[in-house]
Amino acid sequence: MPSQTLNLRLTPTDNARLQNLCGPLDENLRQIEAAFDIAIARRGEHCRISGEPTQARRAADALRHFYAHASQPLSIDELQLGLIELARSHVERPGIQPTAGLLTRKGDLHGRTPHQVEYLQQIQDHDITFGVGPAGTGKTYLAVACAVDAFERDQVERIVLTRPAVEAGERLGFLPGDLAQKVDPYLRPLYDALYDLMGHDKVGRLFEKGSIEIAPLAYMRGRTLNHAFIILDEAQNTTPEQMKMFLTRIGIGAKAVVTGDVTQVDLPRGQRSGLVEARAILSRVRGIAFTDFDASDVVRHPLVARIVSAYEAAAIEREEKKAGHNAS
Repeated sequence: MPSQTLNLRLTPTDNARLQNLCGPLDENLRQIEAAFDIAIARRGEHCRISGEPTQARRAADALRHFYAHASQPLSIDELQLGLIELARSHVERPGIQPTAGLLTRKGDLHGRTPHQVEYLQQIQDHDITFGVGPAGTGKTYLAVACAVDAFERDQVERIVLTRPAVEAGERLGFLPGDLAQKVDPYLRPLYDALYDLMGHDKVGRLFEKGSIEIAPLAYMRGRTLNHAFIILDEAQNTTPEQMKMFLTRIGIGAKAVVTGDVTQVDLPRGQRSGLVEARAILSRVRGIAFTDFDASDVVRHPLVARIVSAYEAAAIEREEKKAGHNAS
């Protein structure tokens, strides 16, 4: 792509706003550079933006946006989430409307990308929803938020969160402690989401009452889960048998969300992922919804989206080389 230099003047001139926009040691400008893969050179209120033309224009829009909101210092959260919102505005799809606010401790929690908005709507409209995509796209966090919302509205009686205890290069036997202590690190992301959305004290009380349960997937066998909101996280690490077992646990008045990233399967080589198989088998089953996320949905550091895109491009290149080699 050809590079372009775009000149921008931030008006009205306000040194305090400029300082808040740039951040300590120009950290905010570096975040914007990373998000749009451009370079910014600033002298006073004048900015020179260099990069691919479309990205340079979007970076200029971002600078105008943040300058207008820089009457107070910009936190890193405000900046990075704002960058995600701006990226969404360029790819907004017709027919996808933001859902109503979720009843959690986070009053402004909502979908920040078209796929996230679609995902929340799918969860509300279907009893079983699959969220498939790379790390950082909010699959698990938004699913837990929906579970908390359903619980707070008395739509379900309990929340059940589970995931397979499988990790890359690890074995449970190498970890210290009893079984509960061994599996606890694998379930930590689910605890973190609950604490963030409900607070430590309330989550602790609900654990004691049995209203919230977090357990390894193996503990689900033989159970029927009625009037519960059930989340299976890291589903790419289930076997087909485990996936079928989980999906058949769902009882009366229950809702289930399955999340996973099919590019990060940690099963033994040659073992088929239950998530991949479920996608192929259940794609046309009425009442089951699938939402696919991609790098544009990453709600983490702006570099994460570019890392995901780089890995996706490398995978496509490998497949093309393999296809060319087989053809010859």
